[in-house]
Amino acid sequence: MIALPQTAMVLAAGLGTRLRPLTEHTPKPLITIAGRSLLDHALDRLVEAGVRHAVVNIHWLGGQIREHLASRRDIAVTISDESAELLETGGGIAHALPLLGDTPFFAVNADLIWRDHGESALRRLAAAFDPATMDGLLLLQPRDQATGHAGPGDFDRGADGRLVRRGRNPAAAYVYTGVQLLQPSLFAGAPKGAFSLNLLYDRAIAAGRLSGLPHQGDWMDVGTHDGIAIAEKILSAGHGGNG
Repeated sequence: MIALPQTAMVLAAGLGTRLRPLTEHTPKPLITIAGRSLLDHALDRLVEAGVRHAVVNIHWLGGQIREHLASRRDIAVTISDESAELLETGGGIAHALPLLGDTPFFAVNADLIWRDHGESALRRLAAAFDPATMDGLLLLQPRDQATGHAGPGDFDRGADGRLVRRGRNPAAAYVYTGVQLLQPSLFAGAPKGAFSLNLLYDRAIAAGRLSGLPHQGDWMDVGTHDGIAIAEKILSAGHGGNG
C-alpha cells in the first residue's frame, strides 16, 4: 500500500485513426459523450479520487487540447508537448518523466470511460500497490463485462495478482482498461524515442513485477464509432454499463 499519488499522466496524443472522420478536425480526447469530452471524463475521475496534478501529452491537433485544458480549475495541468514526434505510450510517458516526479504515478488513457461502484478504482490501485514487488499495477475489466469491446482479452491473472499474456490462447479473462499505477523505475533502461508500453510490460512480466487489479464498476471502450454510440446511450440513460 502507498499513499495516494498526487500526479497522473493522461495519454492524449493519439491520432484517433479508427474514429475518422470524427478526428480529422477534432482530437480524439475532445470527442464528447453525454455532453462531456473524453478528456474531461478522465480528469473528473482523477479529481474525484484526490489527484491534484495531471500531465497531459499532446500531438495531433494539440493546440485544441491545450486551449480546452485552460478552462480546468479543479486540477493543475502541465502539458507534455509531442508535436514534433508522436512517441507512443511508452515513449510519451518516458518523455514526461521529469514532470511526473520520482514516486509512483497514475497513467490514464484519454480515450476510455470508467465508473466506480463504491470506492474509487484509483484509490483501490494505491491501496493494492506494493513497490517492493510491483513495477506496475494495471486496472483490469473482466472480458465479459467490457462494454463495447469485442476483443479476446489481454491478460490472465494468477492467484497472487501477477499477470500473464493471453499469448496463443483463444481468449483471456481480462481486458486492460487503460488505467494503471506505475513506478518510474519501470522505465529504467527504456529505449529513446517512440515505443509501446507493451515492451516494458513484457519485461516486468518476465521479472514477475506486473500485477493486475480487477475493476469494480463499469468500463466502456470508446475507441470505435460503435463504442461511442453504446457509451452515449448508457451515460445518457444513467444506468450501468455492463451490457
